[in-house]
Amino acid sequence: GVAQVIPIGGEVRQFQVQPDTVRMGDLGITHEQLEAALKGFSGNTSGGFLELNGREYLIRNLGRTSRLDDLKNLALTARGGQPILLRQIAEVTFAAAIKRGDAGFEGKPAVILGIQKQPTADTVGLTRTIEEALVGLKASLPAGMEAPQVTFRQASFIEASITTLQGKLIGASVFVAVILFFFLGTIRPTVIALVAIPVSIFITALVFRWFGLSINTMTLGGLAIAIGGLVDDAVVDVENILRRLKEDRTKPAAQRMNLLALVAKASMEVRSGILYATVIIVLVFIPLFALPGLEGKLFVPLGIAFIVSTLASLVVSVTVTPVLSYWLLPKMKRLEHGDT
Repeated sequence: GVAQVIPIGGEVRQFQVQPDTVRMGDLGITHEQLEAALKGFSGNTSGGFLELNGREYLIRNLGRTSRLDDLKNLALTARGGQPILLRQIAEVTFAAAIKRGDAGFEGKPAVILGIQKQPTADTVGLTRTIEEALVGLKASLPAGMEAPQVTFRQASFIEASITTLQGKLIGASVFVAVILFFFLGTIRPTVIALVAIPVSIFITALVFRWFGLSINTMTLGGLAIAIGGLVDDAVVDVENILRRLKEDRTKPAAQRMNLLALVAKASMEVRSGILYATVIIVLVFIPLFALPGLEGKLFVPLGIAFIVSTLASLVVSVTVTPVLSYWLLPKMKRLEHGDT
């Protein structure tokens, strides 16, 4: 998920060769010879190929090394059959490369790493994975080096926005519950209608998981927009069932309908209206999928979340709501006046 890591500050270790010009003159080594030898040091070269049993095998000379002694023993030329080594005419050590910029943190020298993610990577998940890797890195740091600290965390903004939206969802659910109870006036119909909210959100989460979609700020925003509409279909269904039950209770016992048939009939009476209303609401959000560029990337997840949750509420209203109405509404103590 990491696209690139940009380091700022710190020092880069490299080989450093400090030639002794007097010694070079004594041994007859020119600067051109020294430069040519250093350029050819520690390089991988090709050795052609080898044919064996009808197959070709590539030959490579692996000469790259990071050992200081290998550089010290680099042969520059030969005099009298004896090689002249680099350590004879120069001091060879490890040293820091010339700095072209520096970094600090809280007044101390520091190495700052800018980690950029791939466009398709999950920011929150990748951030947590990197933080786990940093914890393991702490144990292997040399003495005198402080543990890595995260100074800018993009995932924190996403997590904060998700937490805020989750709070808004809970608050909106409570507000919807209060409004439903105010207008329905009884507990049981309110509970039946409110069941549509968690069940619809659960179905939406299952659909997202099935298609590999992520729960992010925009999808939660779509759920927040739809939260009030998730109970619409269920309210219409349960209110009509409750009305038919009240009408049936006013009849003599011999003329009353079978309870299951009554609930089914009352639910079917409003089913077409519920279906058409839901389809119209869904059609309103279809144009979001035609948005190009950045706008489309932002608002398409919102539209998906809204449409999926709205369709899920329709499914709940024609399946779960009638069943709960069948079990809960007839048991109301005073059906004709409301539940106490």
